[in-house]
Amino acid sequence: MSFLFGKADSSAVAKSESDMATLNIQIRTPEEAAARIAYLASDVIVSVQPSQAQDSAFSSHLKRYAARKDSGLVAKTNGSVPEIQTVRHNVDPLLSVFAPIRSGRLTSVTTTSNILLTSIAHLYKLASYPVVIHVSLYPANFPDYSAITAIRNSGWTFLQSESLQEAQDMAITAHALAVRSGKGVIHFFDPSSCTHDKPIAAEDAALFRHILNLDDVRRYQASSVSESGIYVDDGRVVVASDHPETRPSATETSLADSTILSAASKAASSEASDKSSQRSNSSAPPSVSSATTIEAAPTLVTSEDIYKYVTTIWSQLKETTGRSYSAFEWSGPATAEKAIFMFGSDAGLFAEALDAAKPEDIYAKAGLITARLYRPWLGAKLIEAIPRSVKRIAVLEQVSRKTTKWGPLLIDVLTSVKSGFGGVETIVGHQLGYITPDTIHQALRGIFQNLASERPLQNLEVGKTGAPKDAQTYGLEKPKLETAYTKILDQLFGNQVYIANALSSKTAGISSTIAASPEFGFGSLLARKEHRQRFIKQVKQAASTGSFVTESPVNWLAKWAASAEDAKAAGEIADDVIARLETDGSSIARELLSSKGLFRKESLWLVGSDAWAYDLGNSGVHHVLASGENVNMLIIDSTPYSERAAADAERRKKDIGLYAMNFGNAYVASTAVYSSYTQVLQAMLEADQFNGPSVVLAYLPYFGEQDSPLTVLQETKKAVDLGYWPLYRWNPENENKGEPNFSLDSERVKNELKEFLDRDNKLTQLMRREPVFAANLAQDFGTEVRAQQKRKARDAYNQLLEGLFGAPLTILFASDNGNAQSLAKRLGTRGRARGLKTIVMAMEDYPVEDLPKEENIVLITSTAGQGEFPQNGKPFWDAIKDNTDLDLASVNYSVFGLGDKHYWPRKEDRVYYNKPAKDLDRLLANFGGKRLSEVGLGDDQDPDGYRTGYALWEPQIWQALGVANVEGLPEEPAPLTNEDIKLASNYLRGTIVEGLNDPTTGAISAADQQLTKFHGTYMQDDRDIRDERKSQGLEPAYSFMIRCRLPGGVSTPKQWVQMDDISTSLGNETMKLTTRQTFQFHGVVKGKLKPAMKAINKALMTTIAACGDVNRNVMCSSLPTHSEYHKQVWASSKKISDHLLPSTTAYHEIWLTDDNNEKTQVAGNAVQDFEPLYGPTYLPRKFKITIAIPPHNDTDVYAHDVGLIAIKGDDGQLAGFNVLAGGGMGATHNNKKTYPQTGRMMGFVKTEDVHIACEKIMLVQRDHGDRKNRKHARLKYTIDDMGVGVFRSKVEALWGKSFEPERPFHFKSNIDTFGWQKDETGMNHFTFFIENGRIENTADFQMKTGLREIAKVHKGEFRLTGNQHLILSNVADEDLPQMKELMKKYKLDNVQFSGMRLSSSACVAFPTCGLAMAESERYLPELISKLEGCLEENGLGKESIVMRMTGCPNGCARPWLAEVAFVGKAYGAYNMYLGGGYHGQRLNKLYRSSIKEDEILAIMKPLLKRYSLEREEGEHFGDFCIRVGVIAATNGGQDFHNNTGEEEFEDE
Repeated sequence: MSFLFGKADSSAVAKSESDMATLNIQIRTPEEAAARIAYLASDVIVSVQPSQAQDSAFSSHLKRYAARKDSGLVAKTNGSVPEIQTVRHNVDPLLSVFAPIRSGRLTSVTTTSNILLTSIAHLYKLASYPVVIHVSLYPANFPDYSAITAIRNSGWTFLQSESLQEAQDMAITAHALAVRSGKGVIHFFDPSSCTHDKPIAAEDAALFRHILNLDDVRRYQASSVSESGIYVDDGRVVVASDHPETRPSATETSLADSTILSAASKAASSEASDKSSQRSNSSAPPSVSSATTIEAAPTLVTSEDIYKYVTTIWSQLKETTGRSYSAFEWSGPATAEKAIFMFGSDAGLFAEALDAAKPEDIYAKAGLITARLYRPWLGAKLIEAIPRSVKRIAVLEQVSRKTTKWGPLLIDVLTSVKSGFGGVETIVGHQLGYITPDTIHQALRGIFQNLASERPLQNLEVGKTGAPKDAQTYGLEKPKLETAYTKILDQLFGNQVYIANALSSKTAGISSTIAASPEFGFGSLLARKEHRQRFIKQVKQAASTGSFVTESPVNWLAKWAASAEDAKAAGEIADDVIARLETDGSSIARELLSSKGLFRKESLWLVGSDAWAYDLGNSGVHHVLASGENVNMLIIDSTPYSERAAADAERRKKDIGLYAMNFGNAYVASTAVYSSYTQVLQAMLEADQFNGPSVVLAYLPYFGEQDSPLTVLQETKKAVDLGYWPLYRWNPENENKGEPNFSLDSERVKNELKEFLDRDNKLTQLMRREPVFAANLAQDFGTEVRAQQKRKARDAYNQLLEGLFGAPLTILFASDNGNAQSLAKRLGTRGRARGLKTIVMAMEDYPVEDLPKEENIVLITSTAGQGEFPQNGKPFWDAIKDNTDLDLASVNYSVFGLGDKHYWPRKEDRVYYNKPAKDLDRLLANFGGKRLSEVGLGDDQDPDGYRTGYALWEPQIWQALGVANVEGLPEEPAPLTNEDIKLASNYLRGTIVEGLNDPTTGAISAADQQLTKFHGTYMQDDRDIRDERKSQGLEPAYSFMIRCRLPGGVSTPKQWVQMDDISTSLGNETMKLTTRQTFQFHGVVKGKLKPAMKAINKALMTTIAACGDVNRNVMCSSLPTHSEYHKQVWASSKKISDHLLPSTTAYHEIWLTDDNNEKTQVAGNAVQDFEPLYGPTYLPRKFKITIAIPPHNDTDVYAHDVGLIAIKGDDGQLAGFNVLAGGGMGATHNNKKTYPQTGRMMGFVKTEDVHIACEKIMLVQRDHGDRKNRKHARLKYTIDDMGVGVFRSKVEALWGKSFEPERPFHFKSNIDTFGWQKDETGMNHFTFFIENGRIENTADFQMKTGLREIAKVHKGEFRLTGNQHLILSNVADEDLPQMKELMKKYKLDNVQFSGMRLSSSACVAFPTCGLAMAESERYLPELISKLEGCLEENGLGKESIVMRMTGCPNGCARPWLAEVAFVGKAYGAYNMYLGGGYHGQRLNKLYRSSIKEDEILAIMKPLLKRYSLEREEGEHFGDFCIRVGVIAATNGGQDFHNNTGEEEFEDE
């Protein structure tokens, strides 16, 4: 008996030759066994998971196979790798089966049983398709078999396995049976029954291939079923394949062709099937003979057919493995008189107990029956399996019987046995509970005692009725970010909001899945509304009866009752009513007060997921809309934009927004909190105010429930920007006001969506008849557009070249920073001068299918990231790297690469050096191409950079093409430099105005991009969506960053409000407080650039010289504790800033014209400007000045071109400044000619002379700075080249004065002091912690709104700090309570963060900075979070450790002075620096290169622990790292690259 239940040794498996791929593999769980078989036997596997982040017992294996690209047996894909579709359990997973199975792709499903009941409608429709569903019964350890019995009549075949080996064999059976029968098969099992089974060998692939019959598989794959909706029966029936006399007639071809079971399909081999399928998917089958006959209708597949198919499969299994199976398995003596029919967990436990029965046991010599083939139910086969000696049968069913008296299996057995032959006299049903090895014998005694009694009890419960405490269940997992929208509801409506189906709701006796459904929530809301209506009626009765102690409640109640349905009016009166009732104290007053919450009209909401969108016609969504009730639905859609193409087409057809708009009676909004927080607020308020059903669609895309906000942000931006998720609001009531019903809130898709809305009435009627997804109506032609663009570009080139003589030369480039592109264009120019027919284009624009037709082709590529292709080369590489059809035997080629052999200095990383070029050269050679020359490698470490290698490589190309010695070549013009651009710009005018007025692009020219920097704005594009827009045939999402000039970082409250307005209406709804103490705006599109500039100037600020080769914003310590002294120092910063401002009037002409767009000539009618300080070419590079006030170096005074250290005189007043010169942060990775530097002491100057001293330092730099090499153009290099003494003498000579000796000073920190402080005048100051300077609203933290509300009432000023924080300055004592109340309301009073977080700083980096190599602002908070646990463990939670991060080595966040810094090297990879001075006085040094997060944490955690144990009293982290020898100290910039912690390898 034990063999039957899988306890036998599995070594008897596979007598046949095993497939090599399965050798030595051990299968340990039934889910693994089923997953392997499903993988081998499917084109598509729908893997149902508890959540995106949590694997199922099946999916972990499936993902592993797919990641290895293991080949299946049937998948018709490249490499025969099946497609794995991951679906959450609560989003109608079987919906994903329709599209692939109807298109001829064999589809299987792996799932737990908890999806089955909710999928009944789909099961009936899918029963006539060869789908296999592997079901792990649920909940684990004590499953409920009613999930199986409830669907037993859905038309599927059901197979049960009860051991690990059986799971493998029944999985094989299920797939083979589905293919042979053409019907769906459900294979179910209880995984806990196999817990103690020994591992088994993997399946015999040869045997499985034989049993599966690949000819039948290929015939099905060659067929397809016409597209039809899932809400109607497509008429598919399955016919038997082994009835040659009843083949379908020609008129019934469509029926036969929709199934693999047509006998005609047996006529051809799989190879023939593959070929014929290319010609036609529906050809008439051949007749039986050559004679023309009238054929009978096809015979449908019957239960007997299923039995024949399955017994044939089991015979094949037995022949090879020795394992036999029957529809019903009997285990026990042939003379048994008693038996158990078992349908529940661990039949093996019962079998072992019966085997071990003692002669005196009441259950001795009893048998056991189980159903292997549960459906179709074959009563005759059951009777055959039961010995005729059996008189009594106990039926054990592990089903939850809440509504039926008799169990389904009991009815099956009674019907079969009583109607058949045999000696069975008594059949008794039992409800099987939880049985353990300790209780099995007791349970058996109870069963057989009841069975032996004269009047046995029916439905006797056996075992524990409840599940064990450790029974595993899973319900609805909410993503950690999903509370974003519900928090906004709380913020808007407070205690007036009621969410009917919140996951935390207490719903006695209702499962969480049902309680979260729209139907349940809608019913709950209706009950809630009815409850309030009863309350209103009660109030009216109380007001009319007058049973109060006082008169006052009556009038107030009557007044309230009149406006009870008006939320605003009722809320305003509510407090007065409640106060009167509390004063009255009567019994009726107390009764009303018991429900006092109902005096306010609640905002009623249903919150759901995109799972509600999958069956709109039958869902609660439809019921809500059809009811017309005043109910609000918030529906959160979580499908990432990146996965939308892989999503099931059926799923993409249901758009709740369109569905609701077509009802005509609903308010509809489409929102995305990570795109526009303001629009979410507006939509929710409008939905609440709308009298009728409202639907607010909320986008929150995630791949896994634990995704970071950064992932959600990136996916949201792609979806909104490209129109996949448009932001809009639809209000039918607007029509009555004469306003448009539809408002579009996502700018970049305005034209496309307008076209969609303006389409003709036929489309509108179509939408009303069948709501479909917008993407299907407004079809996305992005891929087609790109293909057309490539073809047009190539054809245009070919036209230009017609008529030219000479050999053709195609030059393709892949470039991130422009160097490879410049080389390609120059090579093309030189080629044309030599008479060649030259084409130059980006790799991504080249049609790959033309590659074999080329005669000569040259490819030039730079190296990005970790040996990767630049973005505009990736599509080309992806298209050819796995291509097996390219034949380049007639193509001559050569490759040149640009790289840096020390960029990845570790020995193991040397493979990344020029990897794209090397890979291209190797691949083209493998395709048969002939080299024009060996691959050329340009190295940034060479004396002339990449040009050294290029100079050797280019002549070889001309030599190979026979054009090396061409005479009379024209002279090439020198490359255009920044100096040329400035000189030709007419004092910064250029063609900026013309570019702003060009409506064909969101960009401006490259030269104007350099010039607009002087005006305070950079052109950028959103790199999060760059690739997606490119793939759609769109230009990048260009926008502009605007930086204000704000000397000393002091702003009035009015200016703060104005800046807030600008960011909301003209920017991306956020502000950035920069490391240079000013405001920065992002996401300003070109059309809003001029209005933004005008608005900034209207606020009495400016942006001129905030960027560019001029003196930029002058910084000044914030010093909240000494306000009078601060005013004096700040006045100097303002004086310096004004003195060094450029004089050009171009700024006013371009940005500040009047309303008629006519230029106002601020400088009169002057033909040309004059720059007395700067001249026509301005400075060689940017120039930065800062002032620090000891003892706080909060502006990093050593890091600037000029650093001024304020010196206080003996009288307590400002005496003057110590002057530092030649600091600077910019550098280039691995280029030792570039380095950061700290300022060198020049001496002391008096206050009245400081602006002149700064001017003269700047003028020496103007005249002596390097204008040929911008990487060597900063003042730090000028001083290092001259020497400090020579430079000082030149300044003094130009000034006519000498610096006095420096005066003593002392710094103790360079961070801000957070919280409240009082100054010497009694005024109060509060320093807010603004992480990385980003001012924005989120669902958790309404920082932007809070600061705006404070600014509205604040009477003092705001001070922006050099560490990106904000000080609320000069608050009088009498105003403190109001300020503290507002700060508490908006959570702005919280400064309880770790010392590391408070001391951190990051630049913007991705997505807007074009120079960023890695994340910075968006990633540093996450990294610190992962270190804070370690800090707390080691007692360092409040210890200030200065940590900074930048996305590139240009140093915007001044990383080189931090105690620990991370500087982006490639996406996700950083150089790590240690040893900076805590006071900002010492540079740090490279410790590790190109490390990722896991390496960062592995280094930092032990180092922090060591610091906590070994530090000296008062020792800072940077000093500690140097003292204990972790890193060497850096003695100035020229020592920066020496003695680093990273060993560099020598070239071999």
